[in-house]
Amino acid sequence: MDLSLADMVLDYGDQALLLQFDNTADVLAWAAALREAALPGVLDIVPASRTVLIKLDGPRYQGVVRNRLRKLRVNPDVEPTAPPEECTVIDVVYDGADLAEVADRTGLSTAQVIHAHTATRWRVAFGGSTPGFAYLVGGDPRLIVPRRCEPRSSVPAGAVGLAGEFCGIYPRRSRGGWQLIGHTDAVVWDIDRPTPALLTPGMWVQFRAA
Repeated sequence: MDLSLADMVLDYGDQALLLQFDNTADVLAWAAALREAALPGVLDIVPASRTVLIKLDGPRYQGVVRNRLRKLRVNPDVEPTAPPEECTVIDVVYDGADLAEVADRTGLSTAQVIHAHTATRWRVAFGGSTPGFAYLVGGDPRLIVPRRCEPRSSVPAGAVGLAGEFCGIYPRRSRGGWQLIGHTDAVVWDIDRPTPALLTPGMWVQFRAA
């Protein structure tokens, strides 16, 4: 079903607009449509779990962009396609401390958890507060599990975890409460690269058992 923004647009200071949505699928659809629309005065488009922030080149563009948004229509049910060359493959060793617990929670065997994680492409929805941490969505719905009741004081860099509908890779050692199913040697954040973040919103990711 096509969606219009109507009253979902809020002024965010005088140099940005905040779009509010009910789910991540709508966020992804609108973020992609906004990038393609190339609206005047837009400096950046920043998706999050339920919002999209539009950063503007000054207050004069707030009204202009608002008017253009009223005419923009998006169908979140139409899944964008991704050519194979646009899919980033990440090798994972499935040895996570919570792999058995995830299997128990989902009613799957550990082998089935691994297959479910690798058989479906994931899409990068948005970035987290830690540089390089990306929230991935679109995986097998059987893998939806809650965060740990007690976060770990230290999760190693490269740990691959699940939390709710999301999958993520820890870019550096940090505190964390995601269910850890494995680890990867992929460097997801490197300031010496032209683009420091390996995973950016809109990208497609395929996990592969190493």
